[in-house]
Amino acid sequence: MAFATSDTPTPYSSARYDRGYEKLREIDGHAGERVIDALADIAPDFARMLIEFPFGDIYSRPQLDLKSREIGVVAALTALGNAQPQLKVHIHGALNVGCTRDEVVEIIMQMAVYAGFPAALNGLFAAKEVFSERDATA
Repeated sequence: MAFATSDTPTPYSSARYDRGYEKLREIDGHAGERVIDALADIAPDFARMLIEFPFGDIYSRPQLDLKSREIGVVAALTALGNAQPQLKVHIHGALNVGCTRDEVVEIIMQMAVYAGFPAALNGLFAAKEVFSERDATA
């Protein structure tokens, strides 16, 4: 069961859902859609909430641009140290909304001060994988 794009109606269609889905696509592209689709058979309500709240409500607020929001997310996920799959998705997202590779690396290196070297190392290796994926598909 694939989730809807803004032009495919579902029981979840609403202005909030549609706004969130479009924001998800703008930031994460197909990677975000794959996450949502992967949840469809196990937790469709959670997938809907993931679209509506973070993307429909928070990412859609005008106070920060998407680049600034993704900088914060990359920093937070790096600091957590246990969210590599999500970190990779958001490194792609940061690059999609205007961050350079050098900026992503600096964000992650900054986290060594606050989250420790292991978290920063894991983040840098995640970034290296993302950069390699993007190079391979370029």
